Amino acid sequence: MHKTSAWPLALVYAALIVYASLYPFADWRNQGIHPLAFLGAPWPRYWTSFDLVANVLGYAPLGFLLALTVLRSGMGGGIGGGVSGGMGVGRTGRALAQAVVAASALSLAMETLQGYLPSRVPSNLDFGLNTVGAALGAALASLLEKLGVISRWSRLRARWLVEDARGAIVLLALWPVALLFPTAVPLGLGQVLERLEQALADLLEDTPFLLWLPVRDIELQPMMPGTEVLCVLLGALVPCLLGYGVIRHVGRRLVFAGLALAAGVAATGLSAALTYGPNHAWAWLTLPVWIGLQAAMVVAAVLLPLSRRASAAALLLVLAVLLALLNQAPTGAYLAQTLQTWEQGRFIRFHGLAQWLGWIWPYAAMAYVLVRVSQRDGPAAPGVLRQTQDRQAPRIRT
Repeated sequence: MHKTSAWPLALVYAALIVYASLYPFADWRNQGIHPLAFLGAPWPRYWTSFDLVANVLGYAPLGFLLALTVLRSGMGGGIGGGVSGGMGVGRTGRALAQAVVAASALSLAMETLQGYLPSRVPSNLDFGLNTVGAALGAALASLLEKLGVISRWSRLRARWLVEDARGAIVLLALWPVALLFPTAVPLGLGQVLERLEQALADLLEDTPFLLWLPVRDIELQPMMPGTEVLCVLLGALVPCLLGYGVIRHVGRRLVFAGLALAAGVAATGLSAALTYGPNHAWAWLTLPVWIGLQAAMVVAAVLLPLSRRASAAALLLVLAVLLALLNQAPTGAYLAQTLQTWEQGRFIRFHGLAQWLGWIWPYAAMAYVLVRVSQRDGPAAPGVLRQTQDRQAPRIRT
């Protein structure tokens, strides 16, 4: 079976759909109605264009990833042939059908479970739109495969990346999505200590175990401009070093670093636009942030020659320092007020999803890096340490 990043991405995306569909997971009850009664009910009388678009676009990536998984890996019954073999109509049709059926089954399960949540209403319109979205995504994957776009991507990936790059690809694909949730510091994911302490205190309230919690001698101090510069610098270096660990050539690393920083800036700008409006999309680009981004570009260029294992070790150090700095600073009342915008109105379905992704992403990256560091070092980037390897090669006496 051909290893493809589409399968782990599909699993992650399906998990995010489950979270978004069942959030906030509270007050489950049985209304005495058949779980599938919504299928035969009249269409909802009240709906908005945002709901229509969100239901279609929400399942389109899942259909795309599932179809791509079948097409590239050979998963699924009756699908034979190598990855590089011909793409017959039967194989493409089976991949499309399997993706749509799987995504539709997930949507049906989510709508059924929503019948037990007081804050959610199951809808046959949502189920139909989800299926349409999955079909559109699967059709797009099939079309790209027929046109040879996916094959060209596979060849490009083979030239750019090492073979075991799936974990890094998944993390890098999720990084811009994690940045969509507002953070106290731009690119500063993983600031969870203050919230964890409050959540644990609420959980242990009215129990003797509440006295076991440590009491802070001093309150968390606001972050100074210099510390903010360092956090932005480290936050921007994280995806660069993650990519360095799987990219083969120094020149390609340089291109990737530029693209990663651009993606981070664009995702943060989009987050600000969604939160405050398009006119304030770049209000977060203050002087400390600008200095931190420029410093990140310089440091990323300096670190280009690192070997794969050295890149992983450097990333581990950067993550440790970044998380320590972020969790020693308060989230701030202004950020808490900002998050209310996401917790209300049209963002309520995406609030928990994006928030959890922003919290978990750096710790998932750290776990991935720990595994990478424990493994044997792969080949260094060509053009950098090749001469050193040649000098270390054994010589044969004649």
